[in-house]
Amino acid sequence: MEISLIFRIAAVGILVSLLSQVLKHSGREEHAFLLSLAALVLVLGWIVPYIYDLFETIQALFSF
Repeated sequence: MEISLIFRIAAVGILVSLLSQVLKHSGREEHAFLLSLAALVLVLGWIVPYIYDLFETIQALFSF
């Protein structure tokens, strides 16, 4: 796993939390929820290939 991926995930988390607070204080809770959901999908899109590689490695390790 690359260290840049961890920094990107942290940056997305910080930005989403700031924007979510701004949206909630302006009375747009629905938009804040959609922003959080979009960020979750984005981060999962970054992480899924690494999870797939992990399962492939584990399967190769235990297949004799």
